[in-house]
Amino acid sequence: MLIDLMPRIIALDTAPLSGRDVLDRCIALAQATRSVGGLVVNVRVERPGVGVQPNGSEFAPELDPQPGDLQLVKRTVGAFYRTGLDDVLRARDIDTVVLGGIATNFGVESTGRAADDHGYKTIYVTDAMTGLDGRAHDFAVSYVFPRFGTTCTGTEYVAALSPQS
Repeated sequence: MLIDLMPRIIALDTAPLSGRDVLDRCIALAQATRSVGGLVVNVRVERPGVGVQPNGSEFAPELDPQPGDLQLVKRTVGAFYRTGLDDVLRARDIDTVVLGGIATNFGVESTGRAADDHGYKTIYVTDAMTGLDGRAHDFAVSYVFPRFGTTCTGTEYVAALSPQS
């Protein structure tokens, strides 16, 4: 699940990584997930009650959605509330969600907490996300996320998907 990878959010001043670095890492995660038949969920936010969304509110074109990917629009911080996401995941017998994106302490954390509330196993790919504040990002990665799921790097995630010899 790739959270809020939209040009206007990618362009924000983020830490510890740039939005561009996170986008590149999330693209690699999506490719690895697809290679084993996993579902890639691209999530973007739209401001409720606004007739025209700000420039850059579309998905980053580099995400290059593939057939079978899910494109989801949320109107709250997290991706579960009133989006039908839980129904889609359950219909596909998915019990684990893997998270990356921007911003660590907003969309990523909110979605992860909701995933936990819904009973999903949650994996946070810590080097495929960034925050609006480096200290807040570090706190979430070191203190919050381990209490709600598993943390790993992108390299560890991709290795876990690879066939064991």
